[in-house]
Amino acid sequence: MALSISAVVLLAIIVFLLVKKAGLKAGHAVVCVLLGFYLASSSIAPTINEVTTNVAGMIEGIKF
Repeated sequence: MALSISAVVLLAIIVFLLVKKAGLKAGHAVVCVLLGFYLASSSIAPTINEVTTNVAGMIEGIKF
């Protein structure tokens, strides 16, 4: 069975759990979101995209 989930949804769930359970303050989460938007429009965005795609490919290749 293959499970496909958007990285945005997965990261949103992680941030929500960190805010609720691990004591991450909402202000810190907002700063992280803003950093993500600024990184997405920077010149390093293609490199970040390539790295995350490669890591996802590695995870997908793991046989259980």
